[in-house]
This record gives sequence, C-alpha cells and structure tokens, in this order.
Amino acid sequence: MSTGAVGRAYPRLEGPAKVTGTARYAVEYPVNGVTYGWAVPSAVVRGRITRIDTAEALASPGVLAVLHHGNAPRMAPGPQPELRLLQEPMVHYRGQYVAVVVATSLEAAREGARLVRIDYDAGPHSTVLTDDHPGLYKPDQVNPSYPTDTAEGDFDAGYAAAPVRVDVTYRTPAYHNNPMEPHATTAQWHDGRLMVHDSTQGATPVRAILAELFELPPESIRVVAEHVGGGFGSKGYAKASVVLAALAARHVDRPVKLALTRQQLFGPIGYRTPTIQRVRLAADTDGRLTAISHDAISQTSTIWEFAEQTAVYTRSMYAAPHRRTTHRVARLDVPTPFWMRAPGECPGAYALESALDELAIAVGIDPVELRIRNDTAVDPDQGRPFTSRDLVACLREGAQRFGWAGRDPSPRSRRDGRWLIGTGVAGASYPARARPSSATATARPDGSFLVQIDATDIGTGARTAIWQVAADALGVPPERVEIRIGDSELPTASLAGGSMGTASWSWAVIRAAQALREKLPGGVPPTGEVTAEADTTEEVGGQPALPRYAYGAHFVEVRVDADTGEVRLNRMLGVFAAGRVVNPTTARSQLIGGMTMGLSMALHEEGLLDERYGDWVNHDLATYHITGCADVESIEAYWLDERDDELNPAGVKGLGEIGIVGAAAAVGNAVHHATGVRIRELPIRLDKLIGVSGLA
Repeated sequence: MSTGAVGRAYPRLEGPAKVTGTARYAVEYPVNGVTYGWAVPSAVVRGRITRIDTAEALASPGVLAVLHHGNAPRMAPGPQPELRLLQEPMVHYRGQYVAVVVATSLEAAREGARLVRIDYDAGPHSTVLTDDHPGLYKPDQVNPSYPTDTAEGDFDAGYAAAPVRVDVTYRTPAYHNNPMEPHATTAQWHDGRLMVHDSTQGATPVRAILAELFELPPESIRVVAEHVGGGFGSKGYAKASVVLAALAARHVDRPVKLALTRQQLFGPIGYRTPTIQRVRLAADTDGRLTAISHDAISQTSTIWEFAEQTAVYTRSMYAAPHRRTTHRVARLDVPTPFWMRAPGECPGAYALESALDELAIAVGIDPVELRIRNDTAVDPDQGRPFTSRDLVACLREGAQRFGWAGRDPSPRSRRDGRWLIGTGVAGASYPARARPSSATATARPDGSFLVQIDATDIGTGARTAIWQVAADALGVPPERVEIRIGDSELPTASLAGGSMGTASWSWAVIRAAQALREKLPGGVPPTGEVTAEADTTEEVGGQPALPRYAYGAHFVEVRVDADTGEVRLNRMLGVFAAGRVVNPTTARSQLIGGMTMGLSMALHEEGLLDERYGDWVNHDLATYHITGCADVESIEAYWLDERDDELNPAGVKGLGEIGIVGAAAAVGNAVHHATGVRIRELPIRLDKLIGVSGLA
C-alpha cells in the first residue's frame, strides 16, 4: 500500500549537509599525497605546436611535471576526438588544452602553467557564423538522432496561397552553462585501477568513456559523483578535467586534483551554439496555420560534429497541412558546442513563439487565442495522437492567473510615468523521455530498507524524489528508506539530463521494490538481508513510439524606460503540465530556475567572440551577465494535476527543461507590446531600443 510520500513537499535529504558545508564535491575529498593540476590553453586559434619549453616551469618550486603531446601517456581513440587531449601537436581552436602542469600546491601549479613557453605555426581561421558561410552543410542527423530535415505537404505553394504571411529571422548568440561548481576532478591510480571523484551528470557514462580511452575494463574504474554543483547539460558527458586529471595522475603516480577556472569554462567544455533561424508562417484570416517553415543554422567545431536540433521544436508544436524544417551547420575553428538546458527546444521555441506573436498581430487575433486555435491532438510529425496534451489548459489557466483578459493588444497602450508597460505570452513543450536503468532494493532485519542506483543529483533534488518513490513502492514510511546514488559501483543508471532522470530512475526503483516485496510475503522483516534487483532495459526499450511531451505557458509583464530603453521584469508566471509531480518543493525550484534562465537569455546573456582571436572576450561572471535576484521581482510557477498512463510507472514527465523553453520569447513579446519595437536578435539590451525612432 502506498504511504503517500509521492506528492508531498519534503525538504532535500542532503540539505543539512550542503548548508553546513559537510557535503563534499569533486575536489574536496581528502586524499593522501595529493598534487594539483593546472590546464594550459592554446594561444592560437588554429595551427600546430612547433616547440614546448618546459625548463622554466619545471624549475619553479613545487612543480613536479609538465604534460604535453610529447610526453603524455597515450590514449586510444575514443567516442569524442576532443577528449584525446595532449595526444597531438595540432591546435583546432583557441583555448584547447595543450598542456597540464602538476605541482604540490595549487599556487605552484598555476605559476608553473604561466611559465610554460609554447611556439605555434598559426594558420588562417574561420570563427564567425553567418547565414551565407561557404562551409554550411547538411548533417546526417541532429542531436540526439533526429532527421536533419522534414517536409509534409507543399510548403512553398501553401505559403504563397495564404492571405496572411510572416517571414522573419531570429538570431541567438552563444550561451555558456556556468554551473556554480566548475568542471573538477580528483583522480588516483592504484594497482592499475583508476578512481575518480568527478563533477558529472552521469558516473556510469564517464566510466565507459575512461575505459575506452585508457583501454581498461570498466570494472577497473570507479567514478563517484555524490554531490554535483550544477551542470545544465555541460556535464552530461566526460569532459577535459577528468581526462587531464587521469592522465596527470598516471604520469606522476600520485593523486591529482584539477578544477578548471571560471574563465576556462567558456568554450572547451561546451556551450550553446549561436543560431540563425528563419521562420515563415502562413495562416488564413481566422488565424489557423496553413504553412510552417523553420530553417535553422548553427555551428560546430572542425574536430567533432554537434548539430543542435533547433527546428525540431516546430515539428510537433502546432498543426498545419504544409510544413518544412531544415538544419544546416558550419564547421568553424571553435570549440565544440554541446548540451545546454533544453538543447534545440530552447532556441527553437524562442524563434517560433516570437514569430507566432508577430502572426497574431498580423491577423488581428489575441496571441493566446491564436495558439489555442492551432492546437492539435495528433502529433503533426509522427501522425499519432499524443499520450496527453494539455497545452490549451496551461494557456487558459495561465491567462486566468495572470489577468490576461481585457488586455489591450495595441503596443504602447499602457504607461506608468516614464515606464512603458507590456505583456507577452509563449507556449512551451519538451519531450517526456525515459532511458533504461537498474536498481537494487534491500530489506534489513531492523525493518529498514536500502535502495541503490547510480543516479546523479546535480542540485535538482533527484535524491529526495527517488527516496519518495522508493518509499511508496516499498509501502513503508520514507524514514525507513536509505538511498545511495552517485557511484559507478552501484547499479547502472542513465545520466541526469534530457528531463529523463526521475522518469528513468524511478522506473527501475519501483521494479526493484516490487521484486523485493515478492520475496517478503506478509512484509515480515527477514532474519538477514534480502536483496532484489531490476533492470528496465527490456521494458523501456519495448515501449511503443508514442509522442510524449510536457507542456507549458509563460506569461510576462515588463516595463521599459521610454528615455533609456532599460527593460525591467515586473512579473513572470508559468503554468505547466508535466505528469505527476513527485515533490512540489523541488519541482517549483526547477521550474522557476528554468524560467529565470529564460529571462537571462532574453535580457542579459551573450557570448561575445572576438573574430581576430577566436575566443570569447567576456569569459567570467563579471562580464558575462546573468540574471540576479534583483532582476526577478516576481516569479510564479504552477502545474496541472495531469495523469498519463502511457509514460512510466511513476507517471512523471520531467521538469528540468520545460521551464526555460519559450520563456525568452514571452519576454521578447512583452517588450514589443510595451514599445512597439521588435528585437529579433537576443539579448534585448537598452542600446537596441534607445536608438529606435519613437521610443521616447
């Protein structure tokens, strides 16, 4: 019988450890004989290392070694070429790690890195994405495995025949993940075995990659990630810190702690690619879409292809008989872009949901009503009914809570002194995924239970959610359940990403709990420990390919200074349909976190790349501006009581990413309503508004 733990607002299990400072992160574990690593980045964009002089660095007090392509331990080819660090003299982008200094203190390692002298034979480079770049090409697929292009009907004919048309291009800059805890690792070798404490979103995938690179059986490697200080996608794959630390530790035969600096996070560990997106919408005079086209351009590196799935959002969001989406990519001399919260859906929703606002104005229909009229029960991409689709319910409840009724659609229709007031709306969707995982559940003689799974809590409250699910599945009070996560020696589990963590892990935990209860007839505690295990590979893999999505609606009110163009957020409200909510406290945290990142995307964040040097000039939190507390005056998140039996045993859809999807568009739409000025290139800074005729 369920104890009713799921759905209750429990505080985070690890909360006391975090606020008292006893929770240990990747480079905080005590290790005997520890040394410290400091990464050395390349100083050219593209070229070849011709000479490395390490004499001065090695003579510096405390420096033990300088590793580079000429002396670093050899690694096997791996799944990502960018991880084969210090293996060749070629430089593929500025900031690529070309050496690592190991010393007895962090200060000595940093000083040693400063003293390494490197000469290069630099070549010409290309670092700026344009819509007419000569290197644009069609990738075989886009992340993770979507078709590159899709087409249904005849877009060109449908677009040409429509009485109302919108043809607009939107641009987004590079965005950088910037988790509070940097990418960091403690690595040590012992008798041919590798032990790492890593800041990662998945210990099991990191172990697999290290095993391949170092040509070791996976059981010879242990990866621990008990506490992780954020990731936002950047830690969803093994990155430079874990490879460099493992190389250095093997070379000096001592444990090595290596944490990348804040400045070193801007590029080599991934970022959201800039995008150029052309959206064309056609509709009849009632506002019903007849044709949709979304053409997306993004960038990747010259050493590994990462093609952001920017236009995929448009394939399933709104219905139209004529549809087309395309992706084109340019290989540039830049670091490889990577996952960042809601990759693809986040920038794609910004473009589509902004274009829908422009269409609503062109056709003279309220933007909430326009979205409702174009809702669909059948996925336009797959041609199958959605397992559940509560987009309209989110729009209607959001409008009611926000006070949308009676809104004057005319731009510049509200003013409070020098401030112009505007409101905007945007829809949101994100796939509801699950991946195979395994777990064990153990009954103890004292009536307590132990549940183990290699899940990762990157600050989302996942540990607590799994604990609640386990308690209900075991039919006991949660206080009798102990949870162990974040260790590759535990049962294998999917990584924390793609809003699929809780869905995947809870599935395995529920099945393990069910198997354990079958071993304990009558629920009588055993005389010794009894363990049951479960692996959901077959069950998850056997799920029918049905369209499963979470949905949401964002409502925003902004004020814009008519003299300076300064934009301030008055309030932001979101309503979401994301299946069953396990823990309201952590769910709200995830939603308002995503919404805040969307606000930051709209008004503040922008990676500024200097074409001459192929590097971001604003590579710290003093110059790369993110939203702070003062920027969020009022933010509210609500959710519907949604049940969907086609999801997973816990009935969850995931909340990590839906909050950011569409949020930037709602802000941009509100700014247009306030000012009458449409900014189609983020961020919406005051300099883009102040110079526009008629603002003041």
